[in-house]
Amino acid sequence: MKFIDESQIEIIAGDGGKGACSFRREKYIAKGGPDGGDGGWGGSVYAVADRNINTLVDYRFARMHRARNGESGSGADCYGKGAEDVILRMPVGTVITDINTGEQIADLTHDGDKALLAQGGKGGLGNLHFKSSTNRTPRQTTPGGEGERRELQLELKVLADVGLLGMPNAGKSTFIRAVSAARPKVADYPFTTLHPNLGVVRVSPEKSFVIADIPGLIEGAAEGHGLGHQFLRHLARTRLLLHIVDIAPMYEGVDPVHEARAILNELRKYDEALYEKPRWLVLNKVDLLENREEKIAAFLNEFGKDTRYFVISAINGDGCKELTYAIMEYLNEVAAEEAARAPAPVAKTEPEEAVKIYNPLDNN
Repeated sequence: MKFIDESQIEIIAGDGGKGACSFRREKYIAKGGPDGGDGGWGGSVYAVADRNINTLVDYRFARMHRARNGESGSGADCYGKGAEDVILRMPVGTVITDINTGEQIADLTHDGDKALLAQGGKGGLGNLHFKSSTNRTPRQTTPGGEGERRELQLELKVLADVGLLGMPNAGKSTFIRAVSAARPKVADYPFTTLHPNLGVVRVSPEKSFVIADIPGLIEGAAEGHGLGHQFLRHLARTRLLLHIVDIAPMYEGVDPVHEARAILNELRKYDEALYEKPRWLVLNKVDLLENREEKIAAFLNEFGKDTRYFVISAINGDGCKELTYAIMEYLNEVAAEEAARAPAPVAKTEPEEAVKIYNPLDNN
C-alpha cells in the first residue's frame, strides 16, 4: 500500500559515560589531589513533526533507533563529551504511544512540534566530587546512568477539516476531484480507493479547507470485512463528516437506506465520539434518477430528516459549489465559537516604578 499510517519501533537512548579516577601529578606539586572528570551525557531520542513528510514509511523497515553513549571522563578535570541527540522526523498528525504501558507520549499536531521519546543517561561522577577534609585521596567514582529504552507505536491521523464517509463506489473520490485539485483514482468498481487522500478546497483566494477521503466501509467492517475500520482514525480530528450516499445504485436490489444505516452502525461500533460528530447527509448521483424529487423524498422519509442534507451530482459538479460554501460557512462558525471559548490572554501589568538608591558618589 502507498499510504503507511502505522508502525512499531524500538528506541534506545545512550548511556552516560563513566566518571574518571585520577590524581594531579605535576613537578613541584606534591599531593595535587583528585582531578578525575565526569562522564558525558548519553544521547537522547526526540521526535519532530515535519510537514514535508506524509507517511510513516521510513519507520516500516527501520525498526530500531539508537543514540550513542557519552564518553568517559579523564584526568586533569576533563569531562567526557556528551553524545549527540537522535532526531526522528515524523509527519504532522503522528500519535506516539508506549506499547508496554499504553501511555500516550506525544501528539504531533503542528509543524515543528518536538517531543522527548527517550532520555539519555546522566554522566557518572569523577573522584573530584568525593574529596573532603577527611578523604584526601578519594578513589570513588560512579558509572554513567542507563539510557531509556522503549517500544513505541506510531499512528498517523491525517489533519483535515472535513471527512468523507460512505460505501465503496458511493462517489467520494469523484466528489473530492470535483471540489479540489486532488486526483484520486476513480473507476466503476468497489474499493477503488485503497489509502486516504487529502484535497484542499479553495472557496475564495483567502478561504480554503482540507477534505479527507478514506476507503469505503461495508457492513461488517467491525468484524474485518472489506478494509475494516483501519482508516477511520483519520476522521478523528475532523470538524465535520459528510455522509455520501449513492442514491442511484448500479445494482438492482441495493437499498440506499439500508446502506446509509449500515455506515452509521459501523461508525458507532468503532467510536461513539466519532459517531457524535456533526454529520451532513450528501445524496450523490442524482443525475441518474428519473423521478428525482419523488425518490429523494422517499429516501428522506424512510431514513429521517434529523440531519442537514444536500443533493449533488459529483460527476458533473451539480450542487458541489453550494455544498462547499455551506461547509466553509460552518467551519468559520466553529472557529469563531472556539475562539470565544478560549481563555482570554492575561493582561500585562505596568512594571512597578523602580526605587532609586542613593549613591553618595553620584553628583546628580
